[in-house]
Amino acid sequence: MRTRLTNEPQADRGEATAEAAFSGCRPAKLLCYYGDDFTGSTDVLESLFRAGVKTALFLEPPSDDRLRGRFASMDAFGVAGVGRSLTPEEAKRELRPIFETLKKAGAAVVHYKICSTFDSSPGIGNIAAAAEVGRDVFGDEYIPLLAGVPYLGRYTLFGNHFAAAGGEVHRLDRHPTMSRHPITPMKEADLRKHLAEQGEHSVSLMDILALDGPLPEVRERMRRRLELEKPDMMLFDVLDEARLETVGRLIWEEACRVEGRGRFVIGSSGIEYALGACWKSEGLTGSGTEVPTSVPSVDRLLVVSGSCSPITESQIDSALRAGFAGIRVPVDELLGEEQAAQARMRLLEEAKARLDEGKSVLLYSAAGPGDSSIELFRAALTAGGFRADDSSRLLGSILGSLARELIVGSGLTRLVVAGGDTSGYVTRELGLYALECAAALTPGGPLCRASSDDARLEGLELVLKGGQVGGVDFFERVRRGS
Repeated sequence: MRTRLTNEPQADRGEATAEAAFSGCRPAKLLCYYGDDFTGSTDVLESLFRAGVKTALFLEPPSDDRLRGRFASMDAFGVAGVGRSLTPEEAKRELRPIFETLKKAGAAVVHYKICSTFDSSPGIGNIAAAAEVGRDVFGDEYIPLLAGVPYLGRYTLFGNHFAAAGGEVHRLDRHPTMSRHPITPMKEADLRKHLAEQGEHSVSLMDILALDGPLPEVRERMRRRLELEKPDMMLFDVLDEARLETVGRLIWEEACRVEGRGRFVIGSSGIEYALGACWKSEGLTGSGTEVPTSVPSVDRLLVVSGSCSPITESQIDSALRAGFAGIRVPVDELLGEEQAAQARMRLLEEAKARLDEGKSVLLYSAAGPGDSSIELFRAALTAGGFRADDSSRLLGSILGSLARELIVGSGLTRLVVAGGDTSGYVTRELGLYALECAAALTPGGPLCRASSDDARLEGLELVLKGGQVGGVDFFERVRRGS
């Protein structure tokens, strides 16, 4: 049974009151967020970095001592999670204590970050389940919802979502990757209908036409819509940067109105790009900050890939042609008790030998969506008594364990993890506790520096890459640092 909270009409506050509250809003922390996967979490880190907002991304909810210590000067912080790979009940158990921790931080906006391709389903990565917990913890009348990110080629028009791939923009249910995603295939482009399958939540829409015109007119349209429809969520269309900034102003006004409580929102990194534009115009962040887009090259790069997207497939092929030593990870063997130890030893010996030769190494579980290794992995899961939704955790743990041993044993300083669903488990296996953005190498794939209690991993340079991120030569570009 859905609990509907009362929507408070804002008409009687008046335009002058709204502007006064908006201009006087100066919170100690601008924003905190939970990312439902690790690659998406660094995507937000990049967007805040570009906006001149000092931010740290923690791999577990930070203690008060951490926040008061070396990270005390941060304007924002995030917690990288794995919500996208969890069942609704698992997600509710994971999210409630994290949301309560974020609420105590006193940030103006608390963001549940989802993928810009809206990866979700009733059984895995259920966004409506996160909304239910968020509404219960933060008590908002409605939850702003935004998925589009023009910077990443993601757009929402009249409630339907679109994403770029291969130089073209595709409706999500016709997208070459998302329509065939092995865990959360998108069969419906209308985000309202897609959400309706995940839970009993009413969703209103501020479409592209409603967002046109002067801000007071847009604000009044939204107020009327909220008053009339009393929705659980308000979805915003996204087409361009100008209207994205308008959405940012609307959300920031709401955050200032409930100052001290934290305005809960759900969306992609478009939330940060929207708010960042607003913050810059209000002088809350450094508008003249130069964003580094390159770092020095390294002679050897390690890439571990749990992605099976066509884009990653082309990147693997390009890296092999560029001289990377490609080694297939026999995940089916590594899951078997009898074969695992020997398979792991063989793989590590080969990888270390190639690194000793001065080569960059690429460990991959699948070369693409048609790779026969995918079926072998699924068969191994069944034989081992695992569920299909255990795949990301198991694969990520295997890749993370291999990466840690190679980094420590060979003195590597830079790592790429490809695969949004597995990256969280890989990163946790490495034993890191925080990341900070160092350079915006490519949209959605920033280079970060890690903090670790293990001196051998302190300062590790790390790129977490989702399946849809980067050009064909992405891995070689990360090695070069530009």
